[in-house]
Amino acid sequence: MIKFSEDDLQQLSKKGITQDKVLKQIETFKEGIPFVKLADAATISNGITKFSSKEEENLINTFELEIKNKLLLKFVPASGAASRMFKATFNFLEKYNPSEQTLEAYISEKGGKDIEVFSKGLKNFPFYNLIQEKIASKVTSVNDEVYLFVKEMLSSSALNYGFFPKGLLPFHTYKDTTATPFEEHLKEAALYAKSGGKAELHFTISEQHNEMFASEFSKVKDRVSKATDTSFKVDYSYQKSATDTIAVTLENNLFRNADGSLLFRPGGHGALIENLNEQNADVIFIKNIDNVVTEEHIQKIANSKKILAGLLLKIQAQVFDYANQIDENNLTGDQLNEMKLFLEKELNVRFSDSFESFTIGQQIDVIKDKMNRPIRVCGMVKNEGEPGGGPFWVKDINGNISLQIVESAQVNMSNESQVSLFKNSTHFNPVDLVCGVKNYKGEKYNLLNFVDEKQGFITEKTKEGKDLKALELPGLWNGAMAFWNTIFVEVPLVTFNPVKTVNDLLKPSHQ
Repeated sequence: MIKFSEDDLQQLSKKGITQDKVLKQIETFKEGIPFVKLADAATISNGITKFSSKEEENLINTFELEIKNKLLLKFVPASGAASRMFKATFNFLEKYNPSEQTLEAYISEKGGKDIEVFSKGLKNFPFYNLIQEKIASKVTSVNDEVYLFVKEMLSSSALNYGFFPKGLLPFHTYKDTTATPFEEHLKEAALYAKSGGKAELHFTISEQHNEMFASEFSKVKDRVSKATDTSFKVDYSYQKSATDTIAVTLENNLFRNADGSLLFRPGGHGALIENLNEQNADVIFIKNIDNVVTEEHIQKIANSKKILAGLLLKIQAQVFDYANQIDENNLTGDQLNEMKLFLEKELNVRFSDSFESFTIGQQIDVIKDKMNRPIRVCGMVKNEGEPGGGPFWVKDINGNISLQIVESAQVNMSNESQVSLFKNSTHFNPVDLVCGVKNYKGEKYNLLNFVDEKQGFITEKTKEGKDLKALELPGLWNGAMAFWNTIFVEVPLVTFNPVKTVNDLLKPSHQ
């Protein structure tokens, strides 16, 4: 039996976490988290829709007609630090000494392929001129130049880019300026998340970076507003302390810090369902902070977003009509059958084999439950070897089948048939979502009611040399949206341009 000390209870109270919540998390560690059971890969015409050019044009028109009285919001998870982007360059800074070794020798001996790419592309980085101005007088050779460049880029006494939030690094170079992902998201929002001349954006950030984001917005807002004829409302939120999860020892006992306090860890991006739940908008676009493009490609991105949102509004209009009918009328069998076919065809809902044997009243309850849910329309990109989750049909413990975005860590890779299904995936998830979170009365759903708590992740970590187990909450677009109605649509590859390493800035979409 776990017993909490007075100090523990004070710590829990301060974080806004109940004893019951901690005990449930410990039970999760003990029970383990089951793998998801893949029923099939979602493919074109089997869970993924692909539109013709004419259909895309019609959906864009639908979007542009419908948004006049809608509140639009762009929701951008942006708390990621840039440190991971610079893993190879941090390593280089630590291990390379230009007075003792040539750059070629380092690349050859240390397997420095990333540094080779970095050094060859040096002049194409958006911060090249800025850094060159600072180091030019010190450079005596190529060996010197690359080392001094990296040192200026990463040292805490210099630009310190490794400390920056990824969203505030220079990503793109234009004639007179460089632009951060934050700025590029404003430009994008002006093209598809604007209504009545105003675009609203919400960024989830780390509290320590609050002033940096506010400063960046002050710096760029007039320039972007003028260029896009848009006024911007930008606000921020932080991952809540109450969504942190308890850490345990490998024996599932409470893990304690050196001072005796309980160790809590951030719950991962799934914690952001709480932040999303606080937003009030008719259409919410979700996109990661590092997935941006230069202005040359931005219109293609905007058109793709309008297609997804147009589909959402089209489907939602029918859902609202049916939901209203359910609340107002004694439905006939024919009406129920029409609604069931709509749910199956347009919202990928699957019904149990026993549905036909239910009474009319029971069928109405099932239809009503499946109709009254938030809707997400998710762009899916053809799989060209990129890592990340993908779209699948999944069977839950009760035998219910639904469309889900599944990460490889959720699949039992020692089960050959599951691995075979996983490898059959033709598309992957670029995190390109358009969400409808209100019912037909305009009331917002409580999104926390649609989370599958059994889709989190347990990982092993260390703290001060001691092994521990950590719990990650169900991912924002995985288990946190497991019980939403889901539509997958193929979108063009140009919509996926994340910057996971600094060398990704050398790709054409960022040049």
